Amino acid sequence: MPRHAREKGPECMYHIMVRSISDTPLLFKNDADKDKFLRLVKKYQEAYLFRVYGYCLMDNHAHLIIDAQGADISRIMHGINQSYAQYFNLKYNRRGHLFQDRFKSKIITDERYLIALSAYIHCNPKDVINFTNKIEKYKYSSLGMYLGSMRDRFAILNRGFILNMFSRNLSKAKKLYWEYICTHNTSEKVIEIAADMEFMDEKADYRSERRVIIRSFTPPEVVDFVKHYIKDYDSNIIVKYTRTNMESKSLSALLLRSVCDMTQKDICSFMGNISQSHAAKLCARGIELLRKKSEYKNIITDFVDRKIS
Repeated sequence: MPRHAREKGPECMYHIMVRSISDTPLLFKNDADKDKFLRLVKKYQEAYLFRVYGYCLMDNHAHLIIDAQGADISRIMHGINQSYAQYFNLKYNRRGHLFQDRFKSKIITDERYLIALSAYIHCNPKDVINFTNKIEKYKYSSLGMYLGSMRDRFAILNRGFILNMFSRNLSKAKKLYWEYICTHNTSEKVIEIAADMEFMDEKADYRSERRVIIRSFTPPEVVDFVKHYIKDYDSNIIVKYTRTNMESKSLSALLLRSVCDMTQKDICSFMGNISQSHAAKLCARGIELLRKKSEYKNIITDFVDRKIS
């Protein structure tokens, strides 16, 4: 049976769930595995500028609330899942697929659903021994960060978007949100969400006052910006065999992927018929440059801010 096209849109916010395949009962065997997954979320967040409004990692599955901010959710999750599967297979000496089918996604349609969804996700640890009556202490859920009792170790969470729906006063918002969690974790709306884990396709999306990045910039704009940003005015990224400007090529490839919404095949064609594996390596190197060189860490946000200002 052919797969149905995934419902997506530039202003969409998503409930994402990933689960391990049946012959691998544990997607995360220990805390180190959960840490690795969250580090990968952070890595791809830096490249695609999406927001995370909530998450919970259980042993055999994970939930995330992702505001794609105009990026392609399929590319985001493909990068995270593929990187985690490679890590997992190498660490545990296994081969083959790790995740059950494609990741599941459901478009969040309104504010009430978003709040109820966050409650459902944050209540997941109640089935874990030692956390039944203290779900706020489960460190692989974002609930503790919402309440201020835990720090965001991976710097991936935006809690303000949902908390502001309760109150503009942070202390009051945290109190009201916790009261909501305590009184609604068995409500009909949350039970409805729990029963809806098949993630039927949705055609609506949730619009708000969020700033969505419309990723329609052109490749020449990107290349020109990168040249001036890193002061490499003589580089030519479309010369196939040159190795003298790898930083310029890597950063350009990353921005082409992130803000121009180009596929690896598109990048191959633009940069001189390089292979798709080479394009993937350039993008990966670009991400590493963002993480390792302080002078490059804001290049994507600086490009976006400059183009829309």
